[in-house]
Amino acid sequence: MEFSHYSVMLHETIEQLNIKPDGIYVDGTCGGAGHGSAIAEKLSEGRYIGIDQDEDAVKVATERLKKFGDRAMVVKSNYVNAKAVLEELGISKVDGILLDLGVSSYQFDNGKRGFSYRFDAPLDMRMDQSQSLSVKEIVNTYPEKELIRIIRDYGEEKFAANIVKHISKRRTEKPIETTFELNEIIKAAIPAKMRVNKHPSKQTFQALRIECNDELGVLKRALEDFIDMLNPGGRLAIITFHSLEDRIVKNFYKEMENPCICPKEFPVCVCGRVSKGKTVTRKPITPSEGEMEENPRSKSAKLRVFEKGVMREDCNEEQN
Repeated sequence: MEFSHYSVMLHETIEQLNIKPDGIYVDGTCGGAGHGSAIAEKLSEGRYIGIDQDEDAVKVATERLKKFGDRAMVVKSNYVNAKAVLEELGISKVDGILLDLGVSSYQFDNGKRGFSYRFDAPLDMRMDQSQSLSVKEIVNTYPEKELIRIIRDYGEEKFAANIVKHISKRRTEKPIETTFELNEIIKAAIPAKMRVNKHPSKQTFQALRIECNDELGVLKRALEDFIDMLNPGGRLAIITFHSLEDRIVKNFYKEMENPCICPKEFPVCVCGRVSKGKTVTRKPITPSEGEMEENPRSKSAKLRVFEKGVMREDCNEEQN
């Protein structure tokens, strides 16, 4: 199928990145290169480096960015490895980093990938098809307590325990192999009156996908590297699609802006932690009414931006 992905808040994101014609920009989730093409358009001597772990996305993005020549390139990797990717390219600092988190429209709409409860497909949900762990393995082998934690915490599903009870019963009879099999199990575990306004599998599928791809763990591990990679004045722009991601980003920005851990009663700071910059977006930027009508999947999107300040090490580098 054709690789299609709507670039959420495209105009707002490009504006917030404050792109310099000679700057270096990293897109950790380049997808179909929608944001990437818009960034590369603004570069003259600069460079755009797109990263994606989905082989299909890498192929499509590479083709779509060919017209920009040496100004744009795409690397197959997880964005958590961005620092290593840049080191291999001889780059230590960049002027902007973008993350458009979540699942692409292509991944959702490609029935074979198993991301959506709308299609009968193998239980997969791997963003990187080369990894071994799939949702099928999670559903059929994880201990009940672990499954409950995942569905409760990552899916914020209040019927997690009952869903896992039904999963456990079914998997003793035979392995659960397809999305529709899992749909039926979840449906049986949730009271009918609670299934009226939304698909019963939505939150459980989200939770299993997050676990399969370690989405929250990867985000947490990558954030500090990103701040270190930025030049003074460089910006980190992150688009999230659910409260778990957004909370991580919001709290991280807050900590980077005010990292002091001294007790409140101390008259002056003695911990020595210094601010690494400022949060540009005091409130998250959200899609316009028009965009939400055109692309309903954008409704939950939030864009938060952090700008790196001048650090002591940056001053030392300039002096040297």
